[in-house]
Amino acid sequence: MKITSAVVSVVLLVSAQNSFGQFPAEEVSRFAIKDFTFESGQAFPTAVVAYATRGRLNAAKSNAVLLPSPYAADLHGYDAFIGPGRALDPQRHFLILTGMFANGQSSSPSNTPAPHGGPDFPRVTIRDNVRAAHELVTQQLGITKMTAVVGYSMGAQQAYQWAVSYPDMVESIAVICGNAKQYPFGVIRLEGSIAALKADSAWNNGRYTQPPVKGLRAFAIHYAAWSQSPVSWPRDMLDSMSNQQVDQFLRSLEAPALGMDANNVLSQAETWKRHNIGDSPGYNGDVEAALRAIKARVLLMPCRSDLYFPVADAEYEATFLQNGELAVIESSAGHAAGGGADSQAIRFIDGKLKGMLQ
Repeated sequence: MKITSAVVSVVLLVSAQNSFGQFPAEEVSRFAIKDFTFESGQAFPTAVVAYATRGRLNAAKSNAVLLPSPYAADLHGYDAFIGPGRALDPQRHFLILTGMFANGQSSSPSNTPAPHGGPDFPRVTIRDNVRAAHELVTQQLGITKMTAVVGYSMGAQQAYQWAVSYPDMVESIAVICGNAKQYPFGVIRLEGSIAALKADSAWNNGRYTQPPVKGLRAFAIHYAAWSQSPVSWPRDMLDSMSNQQVDQFLRSLEAPALGMDANNVLSQAETWKRHNIGDSPGYNGDVEAALRAIKARVLLMPCRSDLYFPVADAEYEATFLQNGELAVIESSAGHAAGGGADSQAIRFIDGKLKGMLQ
């Protein structure tokens, strides 16, 4: 069967982002927050933030860089960008990797007991995630100033929110294939993936007794199609395959989702869908006002072929920033380019991050 690099990259990316719990157990720490109240008003007895660190915090506590997890990802979401000699070098920076609520490691529908588990898990916002991570960083790690927040996808949304919610704490943010607000096109796309999963009768309004496999397969195919650009799939890619091989290829795209918890991925999709930094206190839903108020340096890195977060949205947001740089990732890998699926994109992102972190 003829498998192109584009196919391999999307399968690897989806697999990596959905490898819940695969980070070495001894390296994952958990920070418990008692009596955490979500923005929805729902009180939670104990909210847990899973995190890991790389490198050492210097004596001045001035070398911290936060890496909030992307959608449906564990603490491995930035592996492609971390290492000696890279911008995110643990020998220079104290890297803090945090897991979003509903990622399967932090508090999630799948690991929370009744009466708050499963479909009864609180409605979560990006601000809820940022506020919980702020408590981790300040109370557990004793850090009051961060060099940067670097985020990809939903991690980029968190980076934006950090700059709005804690303007005096963050010097710079990197927004890689993300946005300040989920615009109508993205809301509709997300609703399509949500509807695909919920169409499985086994989902049972989130009270399933067995995984809704058909729904997860449909969700995964939707995700695979959107995560890369049309040009990343060569026109003749399927020509040399038999019908059986084509079917095997399609099933390979679905496979990573079969180990996911449906309520987890739906919870994060709803968080993504409702994202707007303009909903922060004091802005009355006005994303432009919130963007204007950001004091941190902002490095915007959309991908030219990203179907999730179009370049035009980043260009729009850049016009309101006090100190923003727009650096477009020229890649045919679509949204996946920002997550490490394209070696040239990795080098480009690394170079821009080095400039920001100097």
